[in-house]
Amino acid sequence: MFPRRTHEQKAALAKAITDVMVEIAETPREAIHVIIQDIPKDHWAQGGVLASEV
Repeated sequence: MFPRRTHEQKAALAKAITDVMVEIAETPREAIHVIIQDIPKDHWAQGGVLASEV
């Protein structure tokens, strides 16, 4: 994920992923870890082009 998401968006994403895992995969909430890693656009390329150049 590129580093433009707010703290609130990341918190909502973590909650939504956790809720779905609990509901669908029947995983205990306390066993779920969500890791959000921000990748700078100049550290990510697709098709040989850096995301910072798009």
